[in-house]
Amino acid sequence: MSTDQALANRAAYDRWADSYPPLPHNALMLAEQSAMLELLPPMAGQCALDLACGTGRYSRLLAQRGASSVIACDFSPGMLGHASPALQRVRADMMYLPFRTASFDLVLAGLAVGHAPDLGRWLEGVAAVLKPGGHLLYSDFHPDAARAGMTRSFVDTEQRLHVLQHRAYELLQHREAATAAGFEMESLIEVRPGEGHGLAFDAKPAIAQRWPGLALVLAVRLRKRELA
Repeated sequence: MSTDQALANRAAYDRWADSYPPLPHNALMLAEQSAMLELLPPMAGQCALDLACGTGRYSRLLAQRGASSVIACDFSPGMLGHASPALQRVRADMMYLPFRTASFDLVLAGLAVGHAPDLGRWLEGVAAVLKPGGHLLYSDFHPDAARAGMTRSFVDTEQRLHVLQHRAYELLQHREAATAAGFEMESLIEVRPGEGHGLAFDAKPAIAQRWPGLALVLAVRLRKRELA
């Protein structure tokens, strides 16, 4: 993804922020959050980073689940401005994290990895700020969904359609990049309409009818290898 595309995405997210609630507001997000919460490790006393936090949907859940501290981080000032002021908020690009080495027990990134121009470099950056044995939990659109023509898009308050630029990383790329960055893959969930977490799509049958059995969302839990 070029610098121009990244800037265009930032402007789009700023425009989206006023109408973007800090909770799942469609069937895909309900399914994604269900899978992510299944993979979420115990949070009591943990230090967490909600990376590409948007309006703070996961920041709130991490705090509710007992995290001792939660930092909400996003590159969009519009989105970040709508995150709860009770949170510690940091504006930063997810490719350039302004945090000390080994700062967090958990890094969570919901539906954002496709905006990373280089998956391997993104994972390396996250690994650097995680403690040994810490977890990275992330989700994204499944590459099969991208191939089927699904887009990241929204309609703004003026009824204009915005399509966000993103990359579709294959499952093998996720696995190989995770290993190279020093992670062990503990879990990978592929969410399909009508199956498991994909039952959330029953509320919007048009999706299941158009893409029956298609993997739409990917949720991954990685663990940073501990020092020998």
